[in-house]
This record gives sequence, structure tokens and C-alpha cells, in this order.
Amino acid sequence: MRNVTYSMSTSLDGYIVGPDGGFDWTVPDYEVFSYFTDEIRGVGVHLLGRRLYETMLYWETADQDPSLDASMLEWAALWNPLPKVVFSTTLSDVQGNARLASGSLVDEIERLRAEPGEGDIAIGGATLAAEAAASGLIDEYRVMAHPVLVGGGIPFFPQRERRVDLELVETRTFNSRVVHLRYRVARQESSPE
Repeated sequence: MRNVTYSMSTSLDGYIVGPDGGFDWTVPDYEVFSYFTDEIRGVGVHLLGRRLYETMLYWETADQDPSLDASMLEWAALWNPLPKVVFSTTLSDVQGNARLASGSLVDEIERLRAEPGEGDIAIGGATLAAEAAASGLIDEYRVMAHPVLVGGGIPFFPQRERRVDLELVETRTFNSRVVHLRYRVARQESSPE
């Protein structure tokens, strides 16, 4: 069965966007950007909320930007053909290899898991991830923690009254002092009775 992953950059105090709506502190250096490129190679479909979808629209035509270096062109070449599902109640259409979700997030994830396919089902955006987490659908959390405190904004982990035990799978510290943490949800094995 395909894994569902939630991967975002966050400030050390746990926000993906600061109180002013900015996230300029998440701009990756070459080393972190290369890591993101390697990570996207393992994704089979990406689920996005409206805000993240609109942010990522740049990449739909980025290959036409003469200022991009080879690593950014490589990212665009991987991102553009990747199937994307956008969850929005305000958008009427989407661009590129994206489609608007017609059902609930839970139904979409269950449908994608049942279909043949390779690669993770990646979730982008805290609101969408919170909904998936509340339903117990996230298998891995991938945190790119940046060395900054922003003091508020949109949290990586929206508050939910639910405990989730995690197992550390991987850590990596980059030269830019960014730390990647990868955790797998610790699922209890059901015992036969």
C-alpha cells in the first residue's frame, strides 16, 4: 500500500508561514533544494490545498524563465508531469497536470491507495494535512526545520486533541543549519485473539 507523507518547511517554533503571511525564510540553498528534488522523485501523486497550489503555479511555466539554473529546471521537469489533486471550494479550474478533487480527502486517499501505482501520496499544506492526520491517514511526517523563530502564523501541526506516537526514521543537518527530520507513525499491531 502506498504511504501518505506530509512534508513541509517549518520554523523552529513550528510555523510554515509567519504572522505576516511570509515564508521567505524557507528559501532553500542548493544543498536543501537538491534534497527536495530527490524527495519529489519518490512521489506518485501530490495532494494540495488552494494556497499551496497557487504558490506552486510558478513551476508550471518556470522552464521558460531564463534565470533558472540546471537544478531548478530539473525540479520543474519532475514537478510538472507529477499528478496533482487540488482541494478547494473556491477554485473552478486548475492548470497543468492537476485536477480538482471531487470528493472528500479521506475518499481520495482511500481511492489512490487502492489504485495500482508507485510513489508516495504526498500532502502539502497544514490544513489538508490536519484533516488527514485527524483521520489517521498520515504514515510519515517529514519536517525541514529552519533556524528561525517567527512567533506565530500557520502551524505545521494544527492543534488536535489526539496523541500520535512517532518513530524516528532519518535525520540530516545541512550546511545552512536546516535540519531534516523524518518520522514514521508508530502503528500498533493488532494481535490475533
